[in-house]
Amino acid sequence: MVSPVRRCSRTACGRPAVATLTYVYADSTAVLGPLATYAEPHCYDLCAEHSERLTAPRGWEVVRLSDGSAPAHPSGDDLEALANAVREAARPHDRGPDGGNRGPRSADPVEVARRGHLRVLRSPDS
Repeated sequence: MVSPVRRCSRTACGRPAVATLTYVYADSTAVLGPLATYAEPHCYDLCAEHSERLTAPRGWEVVRLSDGSAPAHPSGDDLEALANAVREAARPHDRGPDGGNRGPRSADPVEVARRGHLRVLRSPDS
């Protein structure tokens, strides 16, 4: 069974959707990314023309997650990096001589910036 093509959410536009727009009101950010797998009630599907011409209200930021040149599916390297990150997170923290937790390992990343729910991490080695 073939699923129907989703159409652009803009009024009177019948072109096929290629991107999904989501608003993060708490951060005054409009996030435009690849077409979501499923239509969500609080997201807007846009055609190529409307996604290219997208502007945000004054004081808002537009974050474009993909320019179309990225692979549609995670590569083997992406999956391996994710698996390594999960393994690292599952390792126990260093223990002190008394058996108590000394805190995070020295190799844990350091948070250098934050915007809303997003964080920028830096390796302590750099």
